[in-house]
Amino acid sequence: MKQHRYRVTLDHLADAKGEPSAYDAPLRFEAGNHDDVFAIVERMRARNDLAPDAATALAVGLKLFSEVMLEHRGHPLFADFAPHFRDFMKTLKQGPVASAAGA
Repeated sequence: MKQHRYRVTLDHLADAKGEPSAYDAPLRFEAGNHDDVFAIVERMRARNDLAPDAATALAVGLKLFSEVMLEHRGHPLFADFAPHFRDFMKTLKQGPVASAAGA
């Protein structure tokens, strides 16, 4: 399957107490995705039902997760979850929920 290729970098800035990170280096990995994740982020931000950083985190997290699930669709880990995830994605693609708009 042809895929867009991405390098993901995660910097740990501070712990839950606000103390500087104890990690010396960022977490880096490469991942592929059949979708253009940057375009998906733009669409999620344009919905205006989540703050921009939250919309970005949701879009990137979902795309990373869903690609792994798609590539390993026969894995028993995803068997019970897959139908619920499909329902969630259908709802997400319908656009902002009226009561969530402006949240």
